[in-house]
Amino acid sequence: MKKTIIEDITDNRVSIFTDYNEAQLYHFFEPNGGVFIAETPNVIQRALNRGCEPLAFLVEEKAFENQNVQDLLAEADTVNKSDIEVFVARLDVINKITGFNLTRGVLAVFRRPKLPQVEELLKNSHKIAILEDVMNPTNVGAIFRSAAALGVDSIFLTKDSADPFYRRAARVAMGTSFQVPWTYFDKGSDYVSQLHSAGYTVISMALKENAIPLSTPEIKRHDKLAIIFGTESTGIKDDTIAASDYVTIIPMHHEVDSLNVAAASAVTFWELCGK
Repeated sequence: MKKTIIEDITDNRVSIFTDYNEAQLYHFFEPNGGVFIAETPNVIQRALNRGCEPLAFLVEEKAFENQNVQDLLAEADTVNKSDIEVFVARLDVINKITGFNLTRGVLAVFRRPKLPQVEELLKNSHKIAILEDVMNPTNVGAIFRSAAALGVDSIFLTKDSADPFYRRAARVAMGTSFQVPWTYFDKGSDYVSQLHSAGYTVISMALKENAIPLSTPEIKRHDKLAIIFGTESTGIKDDTIAASDYVTIIPMHHEVDSLNVAAASAVTFWELCGK
């Protein structure tokens, strides 16, 4: 572990923490994959547990003195056999990074791990969630947290969904995006046919006239369930709904038409996966 004091946040040595957006980080080592930034000791710990390779840390000086942070850095040092750069700066220096007050004193850069194959996850799961073009990182993170807590085996995303490793998504997920197995469907693939071929009963959560209540006993008789959630703005695509085995809704009161997709996922997972 190599400790370096940073006096100016524009120092080029910490540019990876300050100068790149999420899309640029995703392609950082192209064609050999990208990186992501994790924040808070809890999220960083879960990334380490996932086997992600740490490359560098940016730590507030008082947090650096904390024993939990020292233990975290020591563990990271054993994962990466080369010297990990640990940059330490005063709080007033680090606060010049937008949003750093949410990090609890620690940021870490990791190489992106290789994702599992679609076929592998489908084979080894029974209750899965599909995020079709869910673009809000906060919603993606909240769905992962509910999935981890309520018995979902794995999560699949379409290519236009937000990246679960994005800094905000992983923080909202409390690091569970490193615990729940997930992967992307190929862009433009007929993923509902893939689900059916793998033996899944497909459920679309959508406000349609033919929708049945989520608690309908018939749904729960199926062993392998694939539950699809759509984007907040337009919902699930019509072609996806048409190819699904069931269209379901969560019954509402007081003339409320629906829940936010993250809240709806928690109710759905409890009803179909967590009981």
